[in-house]
Amino acid sequence: MSWTGWLIFIVIVQVIHFLGTWKLYIKAGRQAWEAGIPVYNAVVLMKIINRPWWWTILLFIPIVNLIMFPVIWVETLRSFGRNSNTDTLLGLLTFGLYIYYINYTQEVAHIKDRSLVPRTGVGDWVSSILFAIVAATVVHTYVMQPFTIPTSSLEKTLLVGDFLFVSKFHYGARTPMTPISFPMVHDTIPVLKAKSYLKNLQIPYFRLPGFQKIKRNDIVVFSWPPDTLTNITDPRSKVDIKPLDKKSNYVKRCVGLPGDSLEIRDGYVYINGKQNELPGRAKLQFSYAFRTKKQLNPLYAAQRYDITDMYPMDNPPSYRVFRAMMTDEAFAKFKNYPEMDTIFRIKGQKGVADPVAFPHSPNYEWNTDFFGPMYIPQAGKTVAITPESLPLYRRIIEVYEGSEIGMENKISQSGTQVFLNGSPLTEYTFKLDYYWMMGDNRNNSQDARMWGFVPFTHVVGKPVFVWMSWDTNAKGVMNKIRWNRMFTTVGGDDKPFSYFKFFLIFVAGWFVFDFFRKKRKAKSS
Repeated sequence: MSWTGWLIFIVIVQVIHFLGTWKLYIKAGRQAWEAGIPVYNAVVLMKIINRPWWWTILLFIPIVNLIMFPVIWVETLRSFGRNSNTDTLLGLLTFGLYIYYINYTQEVAHIKDRSLVPRTGVGDWVSSILFAIVAATVVHTYVMQPFTIPTSSLEKTLLVGDFLFVSKFHYGARTPMTPISFPMVHDTIPVLKAKSYLKNLQIPYFRLPGFQKIKRNDIVVFSWPPDTLTNITDPRSKVDIKPLDKKSNYVKRCVGLPGDSLEIRDGYVYINGKQNELPGRAKLQFSYAFRTKKQLNPLYAAQRYDITDMYPMDNPPSYRVFRAMMTDEAFAKFKNYPEMDTIFRIKGQKGVADPVAFPHSPNYEWNTDFFGPMYIPQAGKTVAITPESLPLYRRIIEVYEGSEIGMENKISQSGTQVFLNGSPLTEYTFKLDYYWMMGDNRNNSQDARMWGFVPFTHVVGKPVFVWMSWDTNAKGVMNKIRWNRMFTTVGGDDKPFSYFKFFLIFVAGWFVFDFFRKKRKAKSS
């Protein structure tokens, strides 16, 4: 729905509110017209139901308002003496329209200084739960969101099983676009395995201002551009088309910024002709195949030589041919293994096209190891559009700068002539900034080399903190917790430093302080 459509919808809601409450406003000592002024009527209503004015703000926050509207309906009924369970149930089941019945047919009196203390323990419990959900939803949507690392594409920097806090405010929080959605879950309700949203109603894209721009080599969480896999860890799983804010969340390293010319040579990224220098904590890994003279213990070899994702490539019983992911340092060390027969890197060849490589066109003989050069679009910059360049920018123009921001863009081609919405297209000026996201585990990463550019509209946030790390392969609960990774920062050149002990000291100090505070309070009373 466009902003115009939403404006019309808000006007209709205001008319419904006015017609259903104006008599109640009068009985509360207000003027009838006050029920018909948008926003102001909500502020007045908060006074009528004896609630703080800032509740009005909560009514305009998507998803949070789905919780607040029922609360307001019930509070309005109780402010006019309708406290029974039947009144509450009717108010909820009719989506507030029961208030019309009270407004026009019942003689009620406004309770000006109504007690806000719940009359039962259950009521107190429900009230506490509701506002805990409201507060958590606001934090989750606009401040900080928990996130789990599902794959090894950023191995060495982020590990499978890391639990992160992702900042929404660094780059600016993207406001929800799917307003009818279950709070604090992404696209699926846990346990029920059902969709958590209704996608028919959509709010246009909007983002709050951020205080930081994406920098080269930042690790970024973003909505996966192509569409959403039913199983994020399996690229062969079914594709499920979802709204922008409900697409699968990916985490990669931003190696290319808007306006950059990017090229990949032998698996290494070059920006504007210069090899990209990664921060010290980042470790590139490539895929190697090797054969040993004797049977090898994969687990021992992986630990001894710092190798990840190591597994046999042939059938039992020999297990002498292996494939492993390793850094350049690990390769230099492992190639001298005494029982090594042969070892070589598995990679594409320059000039040999790979069908999985972006832009999936016969015009480009690119693969994931030899790619580009290619221009990364920047807002306000113009590029020539030809049949040769069109595969690079077609999806950008039709989808990211079209349907996802409420426009209808359709590209067609007749011979060598390209058309945009029926008009000849020879050049295009971009409206959005785009980024190139890649994993450090180069041969074990679903990234931009397969699906192309990431528009800024898809950016979710910046990982800032690992608060927990769980190794599913370890034996024993205590061994499964990677203690040295708990409460560590994501960025930086040095090795991760754990702040866990400082957290424990803080918690212990708080309990001691709280104990003596309560003791002193009990004495004084």
